Amino acid sequence: MDNQTSNFIKDIMIKDLESGHHSKIVTRFPPEPNGYLHIGHAKSIIINFGLADEFNGKTNLRFDDTNPTKEDIEYVNSIKEDVKWLGFEWDDLLFASNYFEEMYNKAVLLIKKGLAYVDDLTADEIREYRGTLTDPGKNSPYRERSIEENLDLFEQMRNGEFANGQKVLRAKIDMASPNINLRDPVIYRISHATHHNTGDKWCIYPMYAFAHPLEDAIEGVTHSICTIEFEDQRPLYNWVVEQSEMENTPQQIEFGRLNVSNTVMSKRKLKQLVDEGFVDGWDDPRMPTISGMRRKGFTPESIRTFVSETAITKNNSTVDSQMLEHFVREDLKLKTPRTMGVINPLKVVITNYPEGQIELLDAEINPENPEMGMRKIPFSREIYIEKDDFMEDPPKKYFRLFPGNEVRLKNAYFIKCEEIVKDANGEVVELRCTYDPETKSGTGFTGRKVKGTIHWVEVTHAVPAEFRLYEPLILDETEDDSDKETTFLDHVNPKSLEVLQGFVEPNMRESRPQEKFQFFRHGYFNVDPKDTTVDKLVFNRIVSLKSSFKITKKWCQAPNGA
Repeated sequence: MDNQTSNFIKDIMIKDLESGHHSKIVTRFPPEPNGYLHIGHAKSIIINFGLADEFNGKTNLRFDDTNPTKEDIEYVNSIKEDVKWLGFEWDDLLFASNYFEEMYNKAVLLIKKGLAYVDDLTADEIREYRGTLTDPGKNSPYRERSIEENLDLFEQMRNGEFANGQKVLRAKIDMASPNINLRDPVIYRISHATHHNTGDKWCIYPMYAFAHPLEDAIEGVTHSICTIEFEDQRPLYNWVVEQSEMENTPQQIEFGRLNVSNTVMSKRKLKQLVDEGFVDGWDDPRMPTISGMRRKGFTPESIRTFVSETAITKNNSTVDSQMLEHFVREDLKLKTPRTMGVINPLKVVITNYPEGQIELLDAEINPENPEMGMRKIPFSREIYIEKDDFMEDPPKKYFRLFPGNEVRLKNAYFIKCEEIVKDANGEVVELRCTYDPETKSGTGFTGRKVKGTIHWVEVTHAVPAEFRLYEPLILDETEDDSDKETTFLDHVNPKSLEVLQGFVEPNMRESRPQEKFQFFRHGYFNVDPKDTTVDKLVFNRIVSLKSSFKITKKWCQAPNGA
């Protein structure tokens, strides 16, 4: 976190330290290992780790692995990789499953205190008995079981004597509470499933709302930071900690979720995109997952800056996706080598250039960072240009190549289009041009000027490459967060990926996965780490060169108020 930026969570921590309420800040990042992390999780990671680091505190990475039917070690490993890639190191690596025995004992304690009971109602019946937001619930017929019977039944549940769904353990709180979360919530359920961490040791598992506050209390977390949708759960969390007689009482603090336009921020929906084949995995560059953004070519620095520039408030907010792209451009512009790539090639023969001659031309690696030096580009009689850089019948103010027009080849010479070659279908397949040897770049030629400059790649040394161009995966301005199953899949962009085969300069032949480049006029690209091989270069476009987005004060200020 920016040491100069204040926010209401930071202010709470300062007050707690100054008052002596806490001597050390302890936070945690507690993901459920049931999917890959996305850009929204990045905000939570940066807040938890960043604030603890700022106050010389500690942050645990803790997996809330209480649902074995949806969790997998694959997700655990991906989350660890994402946290490290963002630039953070955890103090302790922990799992909710480390505490299953202690949680079981706390549930037994609640039963002994008359604050928990085994219920035989089905899930549908429990939902019906719970009532609505306006109508109170009614007590389960099993609510008044004796403490002895509940202890016996709960032990039988642990011993695997009941089937899934046959019984649950519920907290006994208040079925008439205006907070529906306090209407005797389920705190244990039966699940005969193998757990990725504990194997088959357990067949009952604590519910998240029971386990989570206990984990924080066990670990001595001082500030339990979470998103705003958990605010209504806070009274239940506090009840669990108090009635379980925990030594430490974490303070839960909620902040507004980070939403990004044209982006799905639900792990359930992201999993659906993967499972139904709309993308080629959790790390597809169109996905808002951290692994997908890494594969696309985003840098950890750009994501950290993006999160730091979005306000930390109590309110959910939606940020323009172009803001994120803005920060990756800012991060890459001084770091990345410039080069030329032709993604939709059209061959050009320069008829008056000597046959068989190869000339090496000088070009800056990055004009905005002269310290990166120079590179050599081969030039010869045959080159590739972009098909889009030629028009047979151009409109007015078209300054690129057309019959009789002269343009500059980037870092090379002026060429003039003299002749068009077409195939049997009337498609332009080749241009015949002439060049003026006096117009070589760097010679100071001022005899005449041209309005158009186009890029190119020399044919005999050109390296074949695949270019993947991305557009937003979701066409809607924002994700629909309603529970209605008017499916978001209807808004998936069928043109979110365009694949083109072209060529790059020969100096790109040795490019390695995750290396980044700016291709002249096309944008910033990343060497795909998954599909690139020794014989095949694949480039993912990270962002185009320009955006209409303008960074403004409203995105740079982090209000103190809720």
